[in-house]
Amino acid sequence: MFSLNLLHHHPELLTDLRKQARHLENEIEAKLVAFNKLGVNAGSIHASSDTVPLLDEEHVFENMATEIESLVAKLSTVNDRMGEIKPNGAPMLHTMQRHREILKDYKLELNKTQTNFTAKRDREDLLGSVRKEIDNYKSGNGLNRREQYLKESQHLHNSDRLVNDQISIAVETRDHLVSQRHTFKRIQTRFNDISNRFPAVNSLLQRINIRKRRDSIILGLIIGFCTFLMLLYAFGSS
Repeated sequence: MFSLNLLHHHPELLTDLRKQARHLENEIEAKLVAFNKLGVNAGSIHASSDTVPLLDEEHVFENMATEIESLVAKLSTVNDRMGEIKPNGAPMLHTMQRHREILKDYKLELNKTQTNFTAKRDREDLLGSVRKEIDNYKSGNGLNRREQYLKESQHLHNSDRLVNDQISIAVETRDHLVSQRHTFKRIQTRFNDISNRFPAVNSLLQRINIRKRRDSIILGLIIGFCTFLMLLYAFGSS
């Protein structure tokens, strides 16, 4: 409660906070100018020469971005403290609003520069990769690439021939199975004709089938009876 009243009734505190805000804004403004210039010139050394700069520009960019983010965080804290003070008239309210707008602009500018730098770095990496491919092709690797294409084409041709051979084998196998099925049908038809011509043979076959079924039934009954006796003996002994 005391700290809240202190904020409400001490204009000296507001003056001190405004000084801190202006100091941070000036520092952020100067660093953003250099930051934007670094973002615009990024990659120009790599584009014009194959040499690597003494200082890694990406590392410098990230360090500068971290410094600006730290200053923006401090300015945001100062603005929050000023926002806790009850405005004493329209001019004071306008001043607080102006500091908040400046902070918002700094955040937008920082994010914009970082996004542009990332996009430019990705574009430079892509162009560098393309240039490397072209250089490799010109230095003789293009011939190797051509040989690889020829080998790949030969491999595809061999694979296609192998597939065609497999299809031919499958077709021949199908035709052979169809032929076998026709042969079995002819044999069965001939056997039926013989059975119809010789009723005695047909009768003999029927009696053989009946006897086979009867023997199977008898054998099944014997096996079932023996199994029953074994189970009865097993459970009876336990």
